[in-house]
Amino acid sequence: MNDFIFHNPDKVYFGKNQLCHLGEELLKFGKRVLLVYGGGSIKKYGLYDEIIKIAKDNDIELFELSGVEPNPRHTTANKGARICKEHNIDVILAAGGGSTIDCAKGVAAATLRDDCDVWPLVSGGVWVTEALPVIAILTNAATGSEMDGWSVISNMDTNEKIGMGGSALIPKVAFENPEYSYTLPRYQTACGAFDIFNHVIDNYYLAGDATFDLLLDMQEAVMRCVVKWTPVAMAEPENYEARANLMWASSMALNTILDGGTVHGCACHAMEHELSAYYDITHGHGLAIVTPRWLKYILSEETAPAIYRFGTKVFGIEEGLSPMEGANKAIDALYDFCENTLELKMHLSDLNIDETHFEAMANHACGGGPISGLKELFPADLVEIYKMCL
Repeated sequence: MNDFIFHNPDKVYFGKNQLCHLGEELLKFGKRVLLVYGGGSIKKYGLYDEIIKIAKDNDIELFELSGVEPNPRHTTANKGARICKEHNIDVILAAGGGSTIDCAKGVAAATLRDDCDVWPLVSGGVWVTEALPVIAILTNAATGSEMDGWSVISNMDTNEKIGMGGSALIPKVAFENPEYSYTLPRYQTACGAFDIFNHVIDNYYLAGDATFDLLLDMQEAVMRCVVKWTPVAMAEPENYEARANLMWASSMALNTILDGGTVHGCACHAMEHELSAYYDITHGHGLAIVTPRWLKYILSEETAPAIYRFGTKVFGIEEGLSPMEGANKAIDALYDFCENTLELKMHLSDLNIDETHFEAMANHACGGGPISGLKELFPADLVEIYKMCL
């Protein structure tokens, strides 16, 4: 394994009755708060009213940025930054899923720029070390943004969706109440779950020699959790244990505890970000389409043992097969999970996507060099994987 540093200062309140601590945590940073949220579901299901009451009880002045998109736009983050500048905001409160939290991080970073523009930070690959503090209330288990230092922002004018990272973007506090995810539709539950799953298999699990047994076991446990509990959450939306397991899996998958010395190039995320940038599709759905084809494309005598192990540990594929046969069974099991358990359409053509932009998408995803991993991938490789997804 490689050398690594682990440091995550995020304080997490997990459970049903933890929002009572929101006021005291906000007041550690100030009394002027920007509330960031999406399409209004937090109002429909009562979370908004809870926040308003807590703010009133603690003499906190609340300002709002609503309407955050599923793939948050840089223009929305810039709008929030201007509100922060105008009203001298002390702390940003994000209430929603990963898109809302990502947008809040964009706001936090852009506010400290004179022009309140987040895009130069995103497109320039700037590591953000100064930003307004962010507190997150998670309502959807998916991206892990509630416990990581990353934000993914989209520029629809240029068809770009890019990650922005920085130590200052790690939320200071996160509130994770599984009950807030009870009202998620089946489709959003499924897409969020596969985002969790792919964070592990794409980012960490298939990292070649840079790995060790403890982390492999933990990574496999997170993926098994998704496989076990997602169909339960889809069938029983108010099953607390299912929602709680998925919510904590979301945080574990991307809070860096699983990636000690093992991180590689995140090929599927790189490819899917291009699909979202060009076609504004749901991120987890795009990942579900891409991931089995990526595994099939990189399958070789060299990669088969790792893929086969994934199949035995996560999907219960029988042991004793040849590595190549076992790896193929593992890929088939993953495809079946996406198509039949998660009920996701598994072809880009189902989403009205053709190969028009594949070359441009592949070039941008590679960023001028190969994507690392068990097999290095160049633009021509990505084009072929996209074609396999049609």
